[in-house]
Amino acid sequence: MSDDKKRLYRSSHDRMISGVCGGLGEFFGFDATLVRLLFVALTLMGGHGLLVYLILLIVMREDPI
Repeated sequence: MSDDKKRLYRSSHDRMISGVCGGLGEFFGFDATLVRLLFVALTLMGGHGLLVYLILLIVMREDPI
């Protein structure tokens, strides 16, 4: 049995600001650009995208690689 567990980290190589969207994209298997567009849309539709982004920035660890 493999010991490869998926972990949620901020990306160290696919980042524009802090790597949150790149890390989410890697974890869920989406393109990071789609995740970024989702955060922008959520921010423009009431500001929750920015709040969620900031919470994830605090909670998510940096990629150990």
